[in-house]
Amino acid sequence: MAGKETPTRVMLTETELPTAWYNILPDLPSELPPPLHPMTKEPLGPEDLAPLFPMGLIEQEVSPQPQIDIPGEVLDIYKLYRPTPLHRAYRLEAALETPARIFYKNESVSPAGSHKPNTAIAQAYYNKKEGVKRLTTETGAGQWGSALALACKLFDLELKVYMVKVSFEQKPYRRAMMEVWGADVVPSPTDTTDAGRAVLAEDPNCPGSLGIAISEAVEMAFQDPEARYSLGSVLNHVCLHQTVIGIEAREQMAKIDAYPDIVIGCVGGGSNFSGMAFPFMKDKFAGKEVRAIAVEPTACPTLTKGKYEYDYGDQAEMAPIVKMYTLGHKFVPSPIHAGGLRYHGDAPILSLLVKEGLMDAVAYPQTAIFEAAMTFARTEGMIVAPETAHAVKCAIDEALRCKESGESKDILFNLSGHGLLDLKGYEEYIAGNMTD
Repeated sequence: MAGKETPTRVMLTETELPTAWYNILPDLPSELPPPLHPMTKEPLGPEDLAPLFPMGLIEQEVSPQPQIDIPGEVLDIYKLYRPTPLHRAYRLEAALETPARIFYKNESVSPAGSHKPNTAIAQAYYNKKEGVKRLTTETGAGQWGSALALACKLFDLELKVYMVKVSFEQKPYRRAMMEVWGADVVPSPTDTTDAGRAVLAEDPNCPGSLGIAISEAVEMAFQDPEARYSLGSVLNHVCLHQTVIGIEAREQMAKIDAYPDIVIGCVGGGSNFSGMAFPFMKDKFAGKEVRAIAVEPTACPTLTKGKYEYDYGDQAEMAPIVKMYTLGHKFVPSPIHAGGLRYHGDAPILSLLVKEGLMDAVAYPQTAIFEAAMTFARTEGMIVAPETAHAVKCAIDEALRCKESGESKDILFNLSGHGLLDLKGYEEYIAGNMTD
């Protein structure tokens, strides 16, 4: 439990920046089902993934090492914004009149405004190291696309981004961010790939989905021997890179003699939540009492209403088949403002932990999460991304439960990104035009 003199911000120095990522794979309570080849349905080998990813990342997908050193070139760029601060939400606590203590890890301080550069920088590094010239990727709300655009610029790589069409139209300034950093951004589905043309033939007005955009990006990577594909969530190596968040948070909580009773994060593919929660799950496996809650939108309720089964990662069935909670790879969610959470599946590791009952999941409609985001903005001052607002809503709900019970729990959530380029959603909410 935190003491009375908890500072508003808990900082780490640059010399305290983690030098290794935490790999949860060897600590899992049961074996992770292997990914399958999309054509043969047989377990994938490194040679099957080589057209998509550099070997350095393929090795991280299956590494038995409990820690993986962060390369010096990656650490040098991390130092532009890491370590990130841990905040105590005193004003929110007072407004809620709760005995709970609410903490948030502020990942919005990165140049791209979110947690996404933690893996984008690493992925660009490993691709550059192995001679790759260009990357292809998808993006929903644009957080991932902008982070990878930054990373590719820093490592002198070309980047093609397939941005989900509804987000391309809703969030023009995030598209502009990508273009500032040199990326070529197009709305997906396009008429330049077989996958895109197939979708447009069925529905010329398709709003797009992450599954469709992934298909287009994967198709283009397969066709270019000097290109590779880069994914911003879901895969083991992506979750691995994000553990820098939780490693720092554990150290910051320890500095104030505190430990979270509850760890919360929003979930689309699962990377930011995994990055925060996995280092604490290591403690849970060792017997520590800690509850982890994954928060998703009711418009795309993968963990709360999906099935735990093998499914394709993309709509055109070109990406690997993995065992995960899924709504079906053909599922196209409603065009909610939390574009980064509109994915039909979830990270296999995260899915396994939910299936095993070691993590919980909840879902909220978008009007409820914007209401929570407004409360947060009017108390703590931060305007958060619609994705992050899901974590804020859950943290508020847990704090109100403490108010009812009189318990004094420590609640920690990941503030995964700011909402300064998502103000259209706030404008609609304030005007009363938002629907669920």
